[in-house]
Amino acid sequence: MSTAHPSAPKITFVGAGSVVFTQGLLADLFAFDELKSAHIALHDIDAERLATARAAAEYIAAERGARPRVTAHADRREALAGADFVINIVQVGMGEATRTDFEVPARYGLRQTIGDTLGVGGIFRALRTFPLLKALGEDIAEVCPDAWLLNYTNPMAMNVQYLAEATGLTRVVGLCHSVYWTVQGLCELLKVPYEEVTYQAAGVNHQAWVLRLEHGGEDLHPRLDALIAEDPQLRRRVRMDMYRRLGHYPTETSEHSSEYVPWYLHHDSEVERLRLPVGAYLGIVDENVAEYERTRDALACGAPLTVEGTMEYAPQIIHSMVTGTPRTVYGNVPNHGLIENLPARGTVEVPCLVDSAGLQPTRVGALPPQLAALNRAYLSTTDLVVRAATEDDPRHIRHAAMADPATAATLRVEEIWQLCDDMVRAHGDRLQPGLRGVLAP
Repeated sequence: MSTAHPSAPKITFVGAGSVVFTQGLLADLFAFDELKSAHIALHDIDAERLATARAAAEYIAAERGARPRVTAHADRREALAGADFVINIVQVGMGEATRTDFEVPARYGLRQTIGDTLGVGGIFRALRTFPLLKALGEDIAEVCPDAWLLNYTNPMAMNVQYLAEATGLTRVVGLCHSVYWTVQGLCELLKVPYEEVTYQAAGVNHQAWVLRLEHGGEDLHPRLDALIAEDPQLRRRVRMDMYRRLGHYPTETSEHSSEYVPWYLHHDSEVERLRLPVGAYLGIVDENVAEYERTRDALACGAPLTVEGTMEYAPQIIHSMVTGTPRTVYGNVPNHGLIENLPARGTVEVPCLVDSAGLQPTRVGALPPQLAALNRAYLSTTDLVVRAATEDDPRHIRHAAMADPATAATLRVEEIWQLCDDMVRAHGDRLQPGLRGVLAP
């Protein structure tokens, strides 16, 4: 299907009050000459954050020599009307809800590091995000039906599957920088220029795998093996441990990767050996708030801001669709045979070709069986969370937690049900009404 876009597209940010991330995306967008006159429509339900986002957008435009039309909207449908691209960066419940995601499970002895993808944290982050996604999908279908929805909101795999099944939108892709920065990090470790490396990765978001990594035709894995063998400190990282045992390097940090398997966080000795920062994301939440406040205060008093690009995929996708410039990005999309030994309903992360015709995912074939086994466990939990919402079945929340690898390794089944009851109580009105009940087995 052809995708035609005007030379000055309308790009709507939903959740623009995530000011630091919005700034990075705008810096990337305005780096492209063809996008300097775009209409940037900002939406957020927090008036102060929305005003800060607008001031930041105007500042970055001036710094980058861009002349966009910048508008700010408390009303979402107004912001979306006629949009060509919608960038979703909403975090429902903000820091308060994230603290709940950590503090309630911690009372049961359940350790989490990031809590935004799987586990009890990921499950309830999804469940409180789904009502927003459903309403957003309905608005897009009515006021900008040809727009591409570029989703950054986690949990990525759950959200993209829910969007596909509950809204009927087809122009949806989930975006994450983990593959890009993983390969960048490997290139730094191996002392080879990123621009000269060819690679392929595939799997699921935050648990994809580097399948090929070459420089000048040379497979770089033997060099990586030698470095790991020489350096005992390198071996004290979860992703290195997984790579040594599975044969393929995972595309997320050790903090993330530890949460999606049953082997590490349950054991005190492994937490120490692998230097796992339990509860790390709460510090990130605090730093994000502090960074927002610094940005707000700087804009208010006319102090300079540091404007840096982030190499995110959304601006590259928009540029490619507007100009026809072909690119390969990594996207999260419904599987539909792209990875043949993963579930068809699941969301997979694969290379995608993007140009003026739109975004076309690449068929990867079969993953090595040990990798597919882990990804299937991940997607089983994901599918149950989506079914809880689409079927309005609160028992599936508990089933998802029971199937989650790290949760099941730590808690007895009765504790899992009790924890889910406590989380439902804690999140209350953020969940769709049919999922708010406390359940006996």
